[in-house]
Amino acid sequence: MALAIDVKRRILSTNQLHKSDTGSPEAQIALLSQRISLLTEHFKTHQKDHGSRKGLLTMVAKRRRLLTYLRDTDPERYKAVLQRLGIRR
Repeated sequence: MALAIDVKRRILSTNQLHKSDTGSPEAQIALLSQRISLLTEHFKTHQKDHGSRKGLLTMVAKRRRLLTYLRDTDPERYKAVLQRLGIRR
């Protein structure tokens, strides 16, 4: 499930470090978090969709690696991202 273009732009605009930023850890974590929440809702009605479940687990693992990287390099940015996105860690 891909994100709609307008949703993606809105997420990036609130999490960018500069105007053309799409690759910073903050932006990537925000996009992954949105896709994870959409898939979580999908699984409430489609419990047996194991193919998508594997993709969800892959996204969660990637987000975890990005958060670990951010925590190790810049703890202040890490805390700000957790607070802004409401991620429990």
